[in-house]
Amino acid sequence: MLPTGRLHPDQASRTGPYTPMTAKADISWTDRAILSVARLWLTLRHPALVVRFFMKLGYLPNPAAPARYHEMLLWRKLVDRNPLFVTLTDKLAAKAYIHDACPEIAGPETLWRGQDAADIPADLLAGAVMVKANHGSAMNIFVRDGEPDHAAIMRKANRWLRKRYGRRDGEWAYWPVVPTVFVEERLTLSGGTIATDIKVHVCSGVISHVWVEDKHAERSLLFDRQATPLPGRDPDYPREDQALPVNARLIDHVRQAISMAPGIAGDLDYIRIDFLVTDGSLYAGEITAYSAAGYGTWTNPVIAEEIERLWRIDQSAFLRRQHKGAVRLYADALRARCRSRN
Repeated sequence: MLPTGRLHPDQASRTGPYTPMTAKADISWTDRAILSVARLWLTLRHPALVVRFFMKLGYLPNPAAPARYHEMLLWRKLVDRNPLFVTLTDKLAAKAYIHDACPEIAGPETLWRGQDAADIPADLLAGAVMVKANHGSAMNIFVRDGEPDHAAIMRKANRWLRKRYGRRDGEWAYWPVVPTVFVEERLTLSGGTIATDIKVHVCSGVISHVWVEDKHAERSLLFDRQATPLPGRDPDYPREDQALPVNARLIDHVRQAISMAPGIAGDLDYIRIDFLVTDGSLYAGEITAYSAAGYGTWTNPVIAEEIERLWRIDQSAFLRRQHKGAVRLYADALRARCRSRN
């Protein structure tokens, strides 16, 4: 294990020395003034999200000129309306996107989809399947041998369909997704032996870190981009006695995920690519634009610092576009700030 608060030596050699994102930017007073006005405007326009941010994380954010990891996610919610995020957030559309980007990795087969759970064929619910909704998180029903029964599934799934996910936390990419219920094959995940999930954080093609979970055993572990274990804990299983044991098969799966994730992420400035783990192989999972709704933390501060160093918001969809009027002034000021920090 690496000492807490230190990067793996190879991380520094591959990506350059760490420069704190909180250093003062050397930009003109005009750009500073524009960014200050934009900060006030965004704060007044979205007071509930700013207050919620403060209550969750303990400091007032700068949503106009983000420097810290959580501020960057808030900026993505408020400013960077990349239409691709809608595709990636839609669990059904994301399956097709992953297949096109990385056809060598399989995903759980979709067995049925529709807008009314009452239409799910009864024979599908007699075996082991997953019932999900495509437009939100934690909308999953594990079905085995007819339990829960069709009526219970219908009630819960139709409640999902009436819900517009992401309103409270400003996760706008969920809002345009057409709510759909679908039935998916249920994989036999390797909980208790390897892991159940591997989540790879990628910034413009460069991996920040890997987060591996065993949801059955309630354990997890963090890795660097070389598949070397990192110190520190994640928000799901924060105690040190919840560290996931390392074995050869786990390392093999982590390395495979590391090799595939950048191809799926493409040139996105920041994204999380999730994989599912079985005894034999990896399967494609989901793509997450707002990891932990923008509030996830780690006990090792270097994890967030590494994302901050790698996340180039000047490569975001917003700053790649041309704008007009006041938005153009803001975008130019923010580009200038990014140049001074890069």
